[in-house]
Amino acid sequence: MGLWVFNLIMSMLIPLIMIIGGRLFVVRPPKQINPVYGYRTAMSMKNQDTWNFAHRHCGRIWCRVGGAMLPLSVAAMFVFREAGIAVIVIQTLILILSIFPTEAALKKTFDEDGNRRE
Repeated sequence: MGLWVFNLIMSMLIPLIMIIGGRLFVVRPPKQINPVYGYRTAMSMKNQDTWNFAHRHCGRIWCRVGGAMLPLSVAAMFVFREAGIAVIVIQTLILILSIFPTEAALKKTFDEDGNRRE
């Protein structure tokens, strides 16, 4: 029982981090482009405009996806009692996949030099 409770708590961490981190990215993104903290890809780091756009976009995705994942993860833990690691692996994959819509939005909004498209 103790291991299951531990797995339940761990399976809630990634969705909670996505919700909290997403909200921070939307409300208070990192002020300057930096190599340590934030949504860091080649396109997002082109200039301050791409940096801010990427954080707002990724933050909105993380809030929505994290909000959906949290109850689903808890439900999965109750239905499949031994699913702790599988749930966390799936959550991690979903977190990584959030890069693709953000990069697509960057490419749609900005050219390859980081200038806004007209």
